[in-house]
Amino acid sequence: MTETDGSARARWRRSPVAAMAGAASLALLLAGGAMSESPVYAGTAAGSSGAEPAGTTQTGQQGFYSTKKPYEQLGGPEDYEQPPAGFEPVFVQHVARHGSRLLSSRKYDDLTLQLWEAARGEQALTPLGARLGGEVRRLMRLHERLGYGNLSELGAQEHEEMAQRVYERLPGLFEHALDHGDRIGIVTSGKDRAVDSGVNFADGLVKADPALAEIIDEPVADEDVLYFHKSDANQDYQDYKDNDPRLLAVLDEVAAEPQIHAAARRMLERLYTVEFVDRLEAGEFDFVDGGKGETHLNDIASAADYLYNLYIIAPNIAAEGNWRFDQYVTREDAETMAYFADAQQFYEKGPAFAGDDITYRMADVLLDDFFASIEDRTSGDGDHAAVFRFAHAEQIMPFAALIELPGSTQEMPEGELFTYENNPWRGDQVSPMGANIQWDVFADADGEHLVRMLYNEEEVAFRVGCEPYTDGSAFYDVAELKRCLGDDR
Repeated sequence: MTETDGSARARWRRSPVAAMAGAASLALLLAGGAMSESPVYAGTAAGSSGAEPAGTTQTGQQGFYSTKKPYEQLGGPEDYEQPPAGFEPVFVQHVARHGSRLLSSRKYDDLTLQLWEAARGEQALTPLGARLGGEVRRLMRLHERLGYGNLSELGAQEHEEMAQRVYERLPGLFEHALDHGDRIGIVTSGKDRAVDSGVNFADGLVKADPALAEIIDEPVADEDVLYFHKSDANQDYQDYKDNDPRLLAVLDEVAAEPQIHAAARRMLERLYTVEFVDRLEAGEFDFVDGGKGETHLNDIASAADYLYNLYIIAPNIAAEGNWRFDQYVTREDAETMAYFADAQQFYEKGPAFAGDDITYRMADVLLDDFFASIEDRTSGDGDHAAVFRFAHAEQIMPFAALIELPGSTQEMPEGELFTYENNPWRGDQVSPMGANIQWDVFADADGEHLVRMLYNEEEVAFRVGCEPYTDGSAFYDVAELKRCLGDDR
């Protein structure tokens, strides 16, 4: 067992920023979006020409934030199929990504500032670029105060409200748990932002019903299940990510896309003189981050990518400040850079190459845990009416690919590049902040057990080949799921 940081619960109670101010700031930052004409980026969203800053339309729908998009509930009870007659909820479990957070480490901010300071020293800033340094410094001060990688106020709110909705969907299950002395499990990766997400989720349950405080377990950590990408059992994956020639080649191919280059030039030339950008592109500069010292900024693609990463973190920290990174990134360029980010995630953590499951077979340990938890409950050996897990994008993306959730079913043949035109995979849909996969288990008087799945709170079918309880139903027999999701379970 890994102990929860004793300050985790108190940290967010001390937040000085009012929720109303946070909501207002978030509305300012969320953005509308426009489609690029390039086939690489086609098929994302309709919008306007993309000539203005990405955050100025305030539609909140198409900001092109990739996997940093704040959580959005996609469905509700009014959209769900009713369970078959005689079936009542007996168990609920999920796995969720942590909520919205600060930057994970001192990297994108530090490198962007180093580049800016070099340009300032050479009087190579545009009037717009002159504003950037102060904004980045303010961002870095926030991170020094709150800690890199920690949840933001929005992230805490996302999980607290998610828990309240779980309770509202299944009140009878929680009432039965209280009456029969059942428990509610909170399991995390052990990383602070996952632990804090679990604490905030538990807080949400207690707000829904204060009596639940007595049956919620203290959070425990299980890195093998909820941080499996770093497990010693997955050295083959770690070798793939660092050394696989197919992966290295395709990431180079993505970075060399003309649209990426054009977007990077546009972004940087709005901030720096053309001559300065030319020198960066020629390889004259090589900056190393002041955090872990592992990341370099030495070309225009990386410079634009790091600036984009400041743009996409801003909606996560809206309650902590009034950020205007949207003024440095147009909607057109945000879309292009979102593709750049998504392509990397697709090949490193998503479906990746056709015929090879290296990026997602490691999620099998999480699927095993889902089935084991059901077995504990339905066999009568366990006393948990609910188990809630808190992990990271590195778990959600492979798990989505493993069980073939919508948007995660299509791999790419070697030699054919992932694009927005030929593949539906999108980071902001597969694994936004707070992304979650929930299985509700129902039982009848004869001991038959059915499962319904929610993905970001939207009712979804299990993958093709899994036969529902009745034609077109969202409910599946547990034995059928074991069969269709893996015969060896």
